[in-house]
Amino acid sequence: MKSTGLYATDPILEANGATTVYWKTGHSYIKRKSAELGALAGFEKSGHFFLNEPLGRGYDCGLTAAAAILAMLDRNPGKKLSELKDALPVAFTSLTMSPHCADEEKYGVVQNIVAEYQALAEKGGEILGRKITEVITVNGVRVALDDGSWVLVRASSNKPEIVVVVESTRSADDMRDLFRKEVKPRLARHPQVGKYNQEI
Repeated sequence: MKSTGLYATDPILEANGATTVYWKTGHSYIKRKSAELGALAGFEKSGHFFLNEPLGRGYDCGLTAAAAILAMLDRNPGKKLSELKDALPVAFTSLTMSPHCADEEKYGVVQNIVAEYQALAEKGGEILGRKITEVITVNGVRVALDDGSWVLVRASSNKPEIVVVVESTRSADDMRDLFRKEVKPRLARHPQVGKYNQEI
């Protein structure tokens, strides 16, 4: 849920028929879902890469990931790793921001936020002038916009907090606006939501 939206909009992945599934945050959830789908690869934002056959054996292994990078360099002779990175599309992703919310209240607050975004999408609503293209609710709510940007609100699995991440395909300023003009004021309407651990 917290991974980049570029997986879903990357032209090379699209040209090769790749589909992207966003799933619950967490090492075990992504490992299990990758295996269940028979996915070529699964990624968890904290750094777990699950590479299935023919790239790996389905578990996260630094050596397997390194071998995949070396194979990519071998397929692109004469190019540096930095040049391959610079050729990728750019997105501006926020750090993870977490306002305090008591354990006994956070799931109810997030359930209300999910309902708000679902209602907004059903009405054909927009966020900062962009149409909502998808509302994913497997773990809180991830709202995808028509330019590939997105916002995420979910309950923390292990702390009395709500987790907020936003990503813009436009600019760092737009990424900050998605938080400051959309998510933060929406959460502020819920009195159970407290002070953030950090903000952009």
